Amino acid sequence: MWYSHRVASIYDFTVQSIRHQPVSLADHRGKVLLIANTASLCGFTPQYAGLQALYDRFRDQGFEVLAFPCDQFGHQEPGDDEQIASFCSTRFSATFPIFEKVDVNGSHAAPLFEYLKAAAPGLLGSRSIKWNFTKFLIARDGHVVRRFAPSTSPDKLAGPLEQLLAEPRTGQSMSTPSAPGSFDALERMSRG
Repeated sequence: MWYSHRVASIYDFTVQSIRHQPVSLADHRGKVLLIANTASLCGFTPQYAGLQALYDRFRDQGFEVLAFPCDQFGHQEPGDDEQIASFCSTRFSATFPIFEKVDVNGSHAAPLFEYLKAAAPGLLGSRSIKWNFTKFLIARDGHVVRRFAPSTSPDKLAGPLEQLLAEPRTGQSMSTPSAPGSFDALERMSRG
């Protein structure tokens, strides 16, 4: 693994913006985050529009979408960072942060994604990311609340987002075990 087991939350990571500038995820402290690996030539690429709709709807309440392009699945993100940035802004009017292209699996996987996969394994406990547009929901305290499959459209995340955003900006979050019942309620709600 590329990350230290002493990592307390995603706020301990620094990533590279699409313009190759270091960005500390601590800059997003106190916000609810949705982190996704993305691609421009994927069948799920229209989810960029859904991610932008969520961002537009909830950003004033303390929500951010963080997109990480990835070319590990069917070579569906072949462009360089400049081409990716242009595609996202012109095709989907994306205004949420987009970061440098990363690997999410394998020996060169970004440490952030190693952490996310360990904190929220996929189906049957699998840690690998299976495809583009896998999404991770992060509470205001920086802890991973849930992983969503690529087939989960962004509009299906509004309920869980509203619940996390309703929590106070300071204090306990749903992902904290001492917040009785709140994580269970999110799980029940997200299952339908």
